[in-house]
Amino acid sequence: MKRMIRAGLKAACGDMSHEDKIWARYSNDKVDIGETLAKVIRTLTRALPLSRNLRALSIGSSDEPQFRILETMFRGGLYLLDIEKGALDIVRERICRQYTGHVRAIVGDYRELFLRPGNAQAFLKKKLTDRKVNLITLHHSLYYADESQWLPLFENLFKRLLEPQGVIHAVLMSSESTNPHSTTWLYNYFAGKFFGHRNDQDLLRFKRKLCHNPLFRKAQIRSKTSHVKCFVNDFEKLMGVVWMILLYPHVHPYSLKQRKEITDHIYKKFWKGRQPLLQQQDHLAIYQGINFKGLI
Repeated sequence: MKRMIRAGLKAACGDMSHEDKIWARYSNDKVDIGETLAKVIRTLTRALPLSRNLRALSIGSSDEPQFRILETMFRGGLYLLDIEKGALDIVRERICRQYTGHVRAIVGDYRELFLRPGNAQAFLKKKLTDRKVNLITLHHSLYYADESQWLPLFENLFKRLLEPQGVIHAVLMSSESTNPHSTTWLYNYFAGKFFGHRNDQDLLRFKRKLCHNPLFRKAQIRSKTSHVKCFVNDFEKLMGVVWMILLYPHVHPYSLKQRKEITDHIYKKFWKGRQPLLQQQDHLAIYQGINFKGLI
């Protein structure tokens, strides 16, 4: 057991992009997102002329497998924005190696770029060549903005960057769960115990706020909840995923004693019984200029 605890503590030193790769490889999260993303794209292609070259902006994209879907569908321009230069360096190498010149990798913090109208307008002009996009994705990237910032963020994306016929697709872990094997429960329990913090980011609650906002009066706003499982037969890798979920160290700097308690909990409650991590997550699609019911 001591060896396992040491391995779990060692995993806390990993970087976020590596942790995300473990999550992507050993869970069906990216499959779940990809299935819904395909429905969103299918809606767009039905609404727009077949000759139209579609354009997309992926916010917090890292080097996720959705790149392969987006690259093939958005030949008019695919812009991948992320704060981690290392993840985008992987993308740049792939762009060069596979001759995908319509893809651009942009290093930046979306909060600085899109929370103010002037900054969003400057991004449109300088980075998007003054041409709006048909799709904007926020796949697990809203964790790094307070919910109080979401409304100005979405207003600027919707008004200043989205084409008259387009869609914003967001995905986020559900804010509440009573299942002790869920990622939401783990976050609420440990962040609450050590920092007095709970997950107060609720995409479905935010949907209700959008529905009462005049800017989105003519938009079609749709949502759903899906379920994801993650199991990896390597305790160090499993703990890497846990540290990502618990937002260590970028948001919550758990002490060594606290990290030991967390690692011990995961070993006893998950590893010994080969119990997978469960995640309930919410999808939100905001369609603009679509005159039929969009898929989600």
